[in-house]
Amino acid sequence: MQSGLLKGSHDLVYFEPKLYEDNRGYFFERFNKEAFFKNTGSNLQLFQSNESCSKKNELRGLHYQLNKPQAKLVTVLQGIALDIVVDLRTNSSTFGQWFSIRLDSSLKNSLWIPRGYAHGFLSLSNNMIFSYMVDNSYDPASEQTLIWNDSSLKIDWGIEDPIISSKDAIGLTFNKAKKFDTLLAQ
Repeated sequence: MQSGLLKGSHDLVYFEPKLYEDNRGYFFERFNKEAFFKNTGSNLQLFQSNESCSKKNELRGLHYQLNKPQAKLVTVLQGIALDIVVDLRTNSSTFGQWFSIRLDSSLKNSLWIPRGYAHGFLSLSNNMIFSYMVDNSYDPASEQTLIWNDSSLKIDWGIEDPIISSKDAIGLTFNKAKKFDTLLAQ
């Protein structure tokens, strides 16, 4: 399994497994607890596994939870997505920076997102299936949304008019959004 820190980040970890293919199909390790700990330092205690399906050009996010922050291991099971995270931890060396990566079902790649980041993605293919493994429960009362096209963040989504939900259309700007005052335990 290849893994490593996402360029420009000190704690976002990219995973790309080794595929074993033959005339029957393929096999790979989606998750290996020892390799995961070695690369992230986290003893991920999986709380919930979620899945969503999106149309091409649908944008979801940028979401985060204040009271019950979630660390996430995300991957695309079908299709391709542009995955975006924004560091909201005020004492982090990457505070206020955004990072992007393409998650592609043909690569079987994944991204580890620690607590304290806003997260969103843009579907680059029809019927894109996105998987989230999270370490804490969903808490709608503390969920926050950053506006996807915030002028101070200047995120390059590669699209000007995505399909978005009414909730995501009224997200907060980075300057008005609540942030995390400390680095959060994983």
